Amino acid sequence: MEWEVRLMDRRKFLATTGAGAAAVAVGTPESASASAPAPKQPFAGPGRDFPKVCGDLGNQNHSPLKQISRRTISRLGGAWHTNLEGGSTAQAQQSTAVVQDGVLYVQTTRQNVFAVDGRTGAIKWKTNVGTRTTNMRGVALGEGRVYSTSGANIVHALDQRTGAILWQKQLITDAEGGMDSGCDPQNGQCGGATGTLAGAVVYHDGLIYVGMQGSTGGARGRAYALHAATGEIAWIFWGAPGEGQFGNDSWEGNSWKTGGAVPWIHPAIDPELGLVYWTFSGPYPRTDGSSRAGDNLFANSIVAIDAKTGKRRWHFQSVHHDIWDMDNVMAPVLADIRIGGRLRKVVVYGSKVGMYYILDRRTGEAVHGMEERPVEQDVRQRTAATQPFPGGEPFTPQAPRFDNATRPVPFYEFGGLYTPHWDRPTIIFPGAGGGADWAHLSFNPFTGWIYVGYGLINSGFSNAREGRVNTSRPLGEFFAGGIAAVDPRTNTPVWTKDGEWSLAHGNGILTTAGRVMFQGGPDGLLHAMNDETGETLWSFQTGAGVHTSPIAYEIDGEQYIAVFAGGNGLPYPDIPRGDHLWAFKLGGTVAPAATPVPPAKRNDIRTTAVTGTSTVVLGRVWNATTGQPGPTENLVAQNAMAPQHLRVPVGTEVTFINPVGNASAHAAVSFFENEFDTGVLMPGRSATHIFATPGTYFYNDSVYPQNTGKIVVF
Repeated sequence: MEWEVRLMDRRKFLATTGAGAAAVAVGTPESASASAPAPKQPFAGPGRDFPKVCGDLGNQNHSPLKQISRRTISRLGGAWHTNLEGGSTAQAQQSTAVVQDGVLYVQTTRQNVFAVDGRTGAIKWKTNVGTRTTNMRGVALGEGRVYSTSGANIVHALDQRTGAILWQKQLITDAEGGMDSGCDPQNGQCGGATGTLAGAVVYHDGLIYVGMQGSTGGARGRAYALHAATGEIAWIFWGAPGEGQFGNDSWEGNSWKTGGAVPWIHPAIDPELGLVYWTFSGPYPRTDGSSRAGDNLFANSIVAIDAKTGKRRWHFQSVHHDIWDMDNVMAPVLADIRIGGRLRKVVVYGSKVGMYYILDRRTGEAVHGMEERPVEQDVRQRTAATQPFPGGEPFTPQAPRFDNATRPVPFYEFGGLYTPHWDRPTIIFPGAGGGADWAHLSFNPFTGWIYVGYGLINSGFSNAREGRVNTSRPLGEFFAGGIAAVDPRTNTPVWTKDGEWSLAHGNGILTTAGRVMFQGGPDGLLHAMNDETGETLWSFQTGAGVHTSPIAYEIDGEQYIAVFAGGNGLPYPDIPRGDHLWAFKLGGTVAPAATPVPPAKRNDIRTTAVTGTSTVVLGRVWNATTGQPGPTENLVAQNAMAPQHLRVPVGTEVTFINPVGNASAHAAVSFFENEFDTGVLMPGRSATHIFATPGTYFYNDSVYPQNTGKIVVF
């Protein structure tokens, strides 16, 4: 009955919503609490250097430099520009640069590590660390070395002056629980043998900390500490605990062996407490919880780990028994704040759920309280009875809305946070790319607020069985996002600023003592904003999407802002890519890059357009080799419209047919343009529509809504 009511509501929505409703609503910041300076912070901040990704061990992403300010920002211009890979647009780039003694150090996806003169942009040295490409998110500096991972799962220590390789260490080996770990290598990447190293490297007190990825394929997560001098392993912390380890009983049977729970973003470190704070991703299988009953520790958790021994001190799990890819993996932010007159040492954690869990760094206690609330259940998914909700307020909505980009594609089941799914794809928000995802936060001691970019992106999940395709971003849906300023003293948003782009995938925010903050977007624009209101004060075109954090540094009394702009693969597949390393200073005269083609604001269908036909066969997949619909019915694919992408001239009458050989009813219904609706067609029935107006028309099957097509009328 509940599904029938939801379906009826969606049909009513389809009938009453015009195409104009697709426009993204832009919010206006409204002050909810006054800014106030934070207490003196305990971390050695960046100063005139920026020697670590996110600035310091607490990941505060704040610079004390103030020459570039609200008063002077209008004079900011390009100081220099370098194409690190000869102008290549072949790969996305996610590496945030670091700076020490006037030299920038940055990686490229092509597996090159660079040292670049911070005054001129001249390349001082370049070292290749392999050929197997993977995401590169930042190097660490320490003891005169540059530490980098590579796609071949090797950690490299390079001489900081010359780039010469000093040592190498192979990680993620069979001996650590790989192909010999007792699980089935044909059933989803066992034991982590096919995971890859990931996240920026972090150096502290003689050790470097390295994470990895691969949760969606069943890699068993592990976090590494290595001796910086030699590369030898100091300790390994397993994201899915083994037999005899704390938390192993939260996994049914041997499901821990392919448990996921990988730490794919870098940690924070509190030197005073001697703790490393690391976040771990969701469990495996990602959207089917039927085989892994239990809470599945340490998936979806932040774990406080002894920095020297690797022993767990405390943990907090933000999502129990995750089936929604709500991993909340991010770079935790450590801050000292005053709450009710009491100084609290906190860690700020949370991302995809669109809310923050603000925890005591010593104990893991929730400083604003935590409520375990009953949530909707599905016995087949072995769902957890409750989920934790922190005191305060979320910074994004926690369910799809009909007035912004989270408007669900019609005919899907849909719901808010923790709505379960099984065989029918179900849309939720925040989705796997919604909320804050892995955007780097900034803590601003002048306002006392934390800032984050967010995405307004739905997901549509099923259990992924029997060939079902998880529509983590349903075809035809709109994408958008914005920026939130959150007061950690109350855990409530001070303001949110909706915009046209998702800003949750590596779009880090830098705040400065000049009272401006910097952030780039998928369209290539780098913005400077007022840190109290979010008002844009200055913009500059970098030539490619900015999915790294801007940084600030100083040479001979002159302040620079730098950023590496190279695009990303998510959430927009067509983000403009490149290899642009930029620096800016007051009075800089280097002109902006040419404006690239911005990504589509809708999750597009990118199959090759078919012309020369005016018939769409429902429930069949197009065979590009034969130029004909496939011979058998398909009820689970996203492209079971044959052809899925049709291009026709104005005035064409298109026939939609459910062929005799199909066993199920099908339909083709236009959204959100509401151009046509065939009604439900039984096998052997057809309907027609004449396209009189040029445009792009998305449509899906009201019976099997993940089946989506597109007709372009010219």
